[in-house]
Amino acid sequence: MLIGSSFIRRVTGLSPAQEQRVQDFLQGAVYCWCKTRGNQWFSCRKLIGDESDWEGTALHELYLKNKKQGRSNPYGKAAIDAGWLLKSVLVVDRKWFDQGETKNGVKRYRWNGKMRRHAYVGRKR
Repeated sequence: MLIGSSFIRRVTGLSPAQEQRVQDFLQGAVYCWCKTRGNQWFSCRKLIGDESDWEGTALHELYLKNKKQGRSNPYGKAAIDAGWLLKSVLVVDRKWFDQGETKNGVKRYRWNGKMRRHAYVGRKR
């Protein structure tokens, strides 16, 4: 759950199964971060690394989608998509996340140590 107001943009061009796979991948990355780094701030950029790390992961689907659509910078557009999907994961998660921005305008998040009793029932599975 994200603390504060939040706008989420829908990522298009993926099948529901592909979108869910990316969301599951990102949620796993967030949980690894929270387990190893506690309440340190993270951004999508910190979780997913650069494009050379994506092949063989669910994130590669985002790159392929943007490449197929003829984007001039398919990795850059895929990273933006990943950021929106990350936010959609955090909004419905049991953990409570603070949100903020770096000086450069990069969205960042951190787990504040609190959890809801039950996961949000509106998330697709």
